[in-house]
Parts: sequence; C-alpha cells; structure tokens
Amino acid sequence: MYSKTIVQLTILPLLAKRMAGRFDVFEALLETLHENDAILKEGDVLVISTKYISNSQGRVINLNRVIVSEEGLRVSERFKLRSEIAEIIIRESDKIFGGIGGFALTSADNIMAPNAGIDKSNAKRDHAILYPANPYLVAEELRRKIFLEFLIHVGVILVDSRLMPARVGTSGVAVACAGIEPVLDVRAQKDLEGNPLKVTFQAVADSLATIANHEMGEGAQLRPFAIVRNSDTKLTDRKINPTELAISPDQCVYVRSLSSSTFSLRKA
Repeated sequence: MYSKTIVQLTILPLLAKRMAGRFDVFEALLETLHENDAILKEGDVLVISTKYISNSQGRVINLNRVIVSEEGLRVSERFKLRSEIAEIIIRESDKIFGGIGGFALTSADNIMAPNAGIDKSNAKRDHAILYPANPYLVAEELRRKIFLEFLIHVGVILVDSRLMPARVGTSGVAVACAGIEPVLDVRAQKDLEGNPLKVTFQAVADSLATIANHEMGEGAQLRPFAIVRNSDTKLTDRKINPTELAISPDQCVYVRSLSSSTFSLRKA
C-alpha cells in the first residue's frame, strides 16, 4: 500500500497600513508581521505587490506635471490615449508593438505589458503608478535583510497582475524574484504514457505569484504581502538573472505568430 504524508500549501495574505510617500519596505514588513501576529518560517516565499514597492520608491507620477513631447502627441493620437500617459509610456518602454484604443502593447526589459505597466488604480486622481525601479535588486535586498533579521532562508517574489492572451481577467505574474529557482526544467522527464518531455519548463515563480495574487486581491483589500508556505519550492542563494523569467519578444510564440501573416482556415 502506497502512503505519503501530504503537507498542504498555505497562502497567508497580510493586512497592512496604507502608506503615503516614500517608505522603507522592510520596516513596513516587520510592522505588518507584528500587526498580523504572523511569522516567517524557513522555506517560505514572501510575495509583495509591485505597486507597494513602487509607492515605497516614490514611483508615482502627477500627470498634470508631465510635459508632452511631439512623439507623445503622436502616440496619444495613434492609440487614443491621454497625452500624458502616452508620454510616460514612451519614457518607460523599449518598444511599442502596436495597440488598440486606450492601450499600447509595450516591452521594457523584456517585460511585455499594456501601457508599460502604468496603473491608475489605487492612485490619487490624475496620478499614475509606474513599475518599480530595479525590481530584482529590491527582491534580493529584502531576502538578505530577512535572513539577517530572522536567520532563515526565504524566497521573495514581486507580483503584478497581467492580462493573458485570449483569456478573460487578470492573473499574477512574477516581475522579479530572489532566493528561489524561478523555473523548473522538466525536460527528459516522462509523461503518463512514458514519453519524454522535450520542451517543458514549469514557471514556478509565476505560478506562486498567481496563487498569492488571488488571495492578496487587486482592489481596496490593503494586502500587499502574502506568505506562501509549504510550496516545496527550491531555494537558492545565487543571484537570479532577469533572463531566467522572461524571453525577448522576438522569441515569444504569441508575438512571432501574430506578427506573421494570418492563415485562413477553410471550413465546410
């Protein structure tokens, strides 16, 4: 008889105070743990909202103070965007692929997102929140501070919500991480029929980001932190390279397929 002890994966979202202006995320984490009567344990993965990180860095723009260039006006007209938003998109993006009314599909540091990840939700009127600066450095510094404070090894993920191609609604995506192996290579392993897997990689960081994001919420919940426990995630002390989570757009099957000519199907 086969028996195995099953340890249940647990998501612990943490209620935090709403912060204004720049602040120290690590100090905010310590206070949040105390207020929630929660502790971090060896092997946990701490997931943090990118908006929370951006707010801590002062990455919030007053749109009324943005000076719009001629290129910004051109992008604004092309994609039916507020001119100040269009200007910020240009500043934050490496490339604009195209778009529809109200949205421009962009890429910055191999992160594809509508409108360069600029978000007006949970921001004051006429303000917008940008992606955090140096997200991998932020994640790594938090991981090290947690080790020095508690003498435990944890993973850290910075999560954002993202639309998926041809799907309704948003799901979580790991914008950056530290302390965990972000992708699991299962090539050469066998499926149920005994066939070797040839191209399969499991997006560990993205999967954890998604389940944590579901519990953290995206509205007025004020849960910018979540602890993922018993995930059986492989921890590491090595520095994570951003190329491990993202590929360049010209290697993306969606981008390459949609940029090629449309193939028409003949149906009876």
